[in-house]
Amino acid sequence: PGRTQFKVVIKALSPKEVTRIYTPRPLDRNDGTFLMRYRMYGSVTKGLKIEILYGDQHVAQSPYILKEPVYHEYCDCPVEDPEVWQDMMSCPSQEPQITEDFISFPTIDLQRMLKEIPAKFSQSRGAIVHYTILDNHIYRRSLGKYTDFKMFSDEMFLSLARKVRLPDVEFYLNVGDWPVEHRKANDTPGPVPVISWCGSVDSRDIILPTYDVTHSTLETLRGVTNDLLSIQGNTGPFWENKTERALFRGRDSREERLHLVKLSKENPELLDAGITGYFFFREKEKELGKAQLMGFFDFFKYKYQVNVDGTVAAYRFPYLLLGDSLVLKQDSQYYEHFYIGLKPWKHYVPVKRNLEDLLEKIKWAKENDEEARKIAKEGQLMARELLQPHRFYCYYYKVLQKYAERQASKPEIRDGMELVPQPDDRDSVCSCHRKKPLREDL
Repeated sequence: PGRTQFKVVIKALSPKEVTRIYTPRPLDRNDGTFLMRYRMYGSVTKGLKIEILYGDQHVAQSPYILKEPVYHEYCDCPVEDPEVWQDMMSCPSQEPQITEDFISFPTIDLQRMLKEIPAKFSQSRGAIVHYTILDNHIYRRSLGKYTDFKMFSDEMFLSLARKVRLPDVEFYLNVGDWPVEHRKANDTPGPVPVISWCGSVDSRDIILPTYDVTHSTLETLRGVTNDLLSIQGNTGPFWENKTERALFRGRDSREERLHLVKLSKENPELLDAGITGYFFFREKEKELGKAQLMGFFDFFKYKYQVNVDGTVAAYRFPYLLLGDSLVLKQDSQYYEHFYIGLKPWKHYVPVKRNLEDLLEKIKWAKENDEEARKIAKEGQLMARELLQPHRFYCYYYKVLQKYAERQASKPEIRDGMELVPQPDDRDSVCSCHRKKPLREDL
């Protein structure tokens, strides 16, 4: 009350076009910057005008004029030329993790994979999904019974296909937790390129952004509170008003997490750690107790956040980085697609795998407040850069493109594959101005 408010006005450039657009209040990132989000429930062919006013003054480069057609999320209207699309999206020319992941695979033998992967991986892990993308349509078959998480990959591939014409490509996606291909490049036979959401130092899987950050991006403004943007406007009190302790909450998915709780009981002035659900070590609940669930935004009332692996990399790490606290990250063999852009002591404080130096690191942070604050800020700025929504789309596209370039034969729709249909678009108007190439009816 009494403070000047931002006002956001978004409308079609042409007075003849009307569309529904949801615009929540801008997110205050507590550092003089704000995030403005909107979600369209209809498309415009003549472009959009976005005005951002503070009081009655335009701010930043407002008004923003988008002269091209602007389509809502479910409008199936891909850009036919991927180069044009990548340019529009400001995709980086290189993604170091993708370059590294493909070193082991100068050519990809689809016939060998067809023989080997279903037999080798689907029985033991049961979490492999075989995809073919042909003529911008997505087909798949599930190999094994633990493939429910394919709903996340389906969702992203469909979303990407609505935006850009995808290369014809055939690949296997591991929707389980652990990377699966552990053979080295000089082994005989050598490794096959399985795509996974999490990598490890002793595996050769090709990494995509996790299902978690992918879903978070697609769900923005659709009811999920913990998306990567809303986090940025809910980073708790200013640094100097945060509780000077380290926080951890999580399930019992790794033994070190139980060790954390013991440390916390012995050193409550430094660490507040609790297990919120027991599944793997149920016998420990009596001894260690069960902590109340906490709203994620409340994490940032604490100055320091402890990031410990779960079954694999802890998928909360990107969210913790985007907060306004210092992240103390356990040394890990696992990594997500963006870790390659982070440096210890610049973007986070590293902690030994067995956590033996955790208390020492928390004490260091308390004694070196300005330095700790600087590392927290650098980590946050880097995460804001690497975890923008458009970067995920670019990353997915680049993996498919790189993979397609290396295929030694043409992808095919195999026995048992079914078409993954685009969702019906009954809620919103979608008239695609782009001419689609003629193709035979499926």
